[in-house]
Amino acid sequence: MKAKSFSGMRCSVAGALEMIGDRWTLLLLRDLGLGLARFEEFQSSTGIANTTLSTRLKELERHGVVERIRYRERPPRDEYRLTEKGRDLWKVITALREWGDRWDASGYGAPTIEVV
Repeated sequence: MKAKSFSGMRCSVAGALEMIGDRWTLLLLRDLGLGLARFEEFQSSTGIANTTLSTRLKELERHGVVERIRYRERPPRDEYRLTEKGRDLWKVITALREWGDRWDASGYGAPTIEVV
């Protein structure tokens, strides 16, 4: 079943969900904010399937949240980084992490990721 689109709603929260509400997207934004930049790093960190990861990165790029940098190497190499729009989202990710830490949202006790 296809998820409902929020694109027609006149609501900033719905618009934000349209951009970043897909499964895995917030974890990718977390990893980008923590300094990960390469496809393989995201895949290793999250366990996300390659096709899903590729789709999510393209969507974030389409929405102007991340930019892809292509290096002229053999084999070709791409890196991703947050744009200004994406860096503004880091504040949201940090607030979500703090909320999750406070209320033990993972159910596993102390957090496993530290922001340095």
